[in-house]
This record gives sequence, structure tokens and C-alpha cells, in this order.
Amino acid sequence: MNLLAFAARRLAGAAVLLVLLSAAVFAATAVLPGDAVSAVAGVDASEAQRAEVRAGLGLDRPAVARYADWAAGAVRGDLGRGFVGERPVADVLATRLPNSLLLAGLTLAVTAPLATLLGLWTGLRGGVADRVVSTSAQILAAIPEFVVAALLVAVLAVWLEVLPRVSVIPLGGTPLDVPHALVLPVLTLSAVGLAVATRLLRASVADTAATPYCEAARLNGVRGVRLAVRHILPNAAGPAVQALTLTTGALVGSAVVVENVFDYPGIGRELQLAVAARDVPMVQGIATALVAVMLAVLLLGDVCARLLGAREGHGR
Repeated sequence: MNLLAFAARRLAGAAVLLVLLSAAVFAATAVLPGDAVSAVAGVDASEAQRAEVRAGLGLDRPAVARYADWAAGAVRGDLGRGFVGERPVADVLATRLPNSLLLAGLTLAVTAPLATLLGLWTGLRGGVADRVVSTSAQILAAIPEFVVAALLVAVLAVWLEVLPRVSVIPLGGTPLDVPHALVLPVLTLSAVGLAVATRLLRASVADTAATPYCEAARLNGVRGVRLAVRHILPNAAGPAVQALTLTTGALVGSAVVVENVFDYPGIGRELQLAVAARDVPMVQGIATALVAVMLAVLLLGDVCARLLGAREGHGR
């Protein structure tokens, strides 16, 4: 199967999966206890007023009919308006999603080179260094994101007072206007991502180093940096790309927690607020957009791994 056919098949699969997951998200929001009526009508509203608001929001209609209307609008590019504040969901995505993508991009820029170096070092050397790094990564991966964030705040913001406790962005500005506000969120996400990526890359490097191809290179006198750069890294690159892709997926979930801890104006914080208010259109639109981003990242990772695999086949 050529690359174009491979990408087309994966793209079709991703489109089907996106539809199924959007339906699953809608079903999940439909079964949550409570609704947005209290947030819109107020806690002191009478039963008659609540019924009127519920009918106005369309919440008295069957869930299947509401999802069908939402899906028809989404196909036309209309994701609707949120129940609370009546903000267009597309506008919220346009303003908040770039902030979250910036956070993820900076995190990957920190994580990818460090994980590659640590994965190569531990996978090739073994021994005490491997055990120390692997155990440290395992412990770090097991610590919840909010605990890592709290420790960083305690040291860098409270004790040393070199960074702000929260990411305050000027009204109408972007996170790039206050770069120091990005440091703690990026460090928190990098710590979690580095632990996961290092373990995955270490396993990939160790497997590659044990192949007959690399053993033959060693018997021919190729060792050290030359062995790592010319023989190990190119052959471990495919699995390494998949490892970084999975790390990116883990960052999506971690970003929701980190954005709330640091009050960062990203899409994860908007999602948390929408879920709390039972703002179904906003939850549906944001969650579907995040699923689409994640599927695009996985597709890109599959294509890159396919290209690297083909290159390895020709290179050997």
C-alpha cells in the first residue's frame, strides 16, 4: 500500500471515529445530573420560569433530535452558541484553542530533545544510570499533575519568588505578551510528558540496540556517538515518533488540569467551566475540537512513522 492510500484510509477511519466520539460526548453530557437551567434562569427562578428557560434552550426535546440538529450545524461549520452568555462556540475555540496549542507546542519543544537524549543514554548504557533514570521517570509519571504544579509553585513562586503563581494575561493580549507566565505551566506539562516519553523511547532504543543489525555494527567497530546517531537513532525513530505522539495525547488531558491550576486562558479551562455549568453546546464543541486535534496528531504520527519505516527499509 502506497503512502497516499495509507493516509487516505487512516483519514477516513479518523473521520468515522470523530463522528462516533462526538456522539459519545453528547451522550455523556446528556446523562450528567442537572442542566444549564439554573445557570441561565438563576437559583431563585420559579418552576414556571425554569420550564420556560428549559424549553427556550431546547432541553425539553429528545437527546437524539438535539444531537441531529447539532451535527447538521457542525457539518455546515456552525457549532452553535453556549447556553451561558450565548457566546458562539466557534469564537471561543478561535480565541482559546491557539493558547492551548502554544502551551502544547512549547512543552513538546522542551520534552522531545530531552526525552531523546535520556532515552538514548539509558537505552544504550544500561546499569545504574538506566535504573536511576527509569525509576525517577516512573515515579514522576505516577505523580498527579496538580501535585507537580503545587511543588513548582511552592519553590519557584512562593519561596524563590522568581515566577508568578498564576498566568495572568492582559485583556486583549496573548500569552506571548507575558512569556514568564508560560514558564510554570510548561514546566509542569514537560515534567509529566518527559517521564512518559523517556520510558517509551528508552524501550525503543534498547530493542533496536539488541537487533542483529546493530550487533553487526558493533562487531565492525562502530561504537559510542557514531553507533547512536548512525544506527540506533534512525532505526528507533519510527517507534520514537509514535511515543511522542502518545505523549502529545497525554498532554491534552494534562493541559485541562494545568490550565485550571494556573488560571491559564486555554481551551481546557473553558471546557472545565462549561462542564460545571452543564453548557452542552460549549462542551460538545470544545470536546469535539479536542478529539479532532488528537486524531490529527495521531494521523500525522502514523504517516511520519510510515515514512521513517520505509526509509529504514531502504537504508539497511
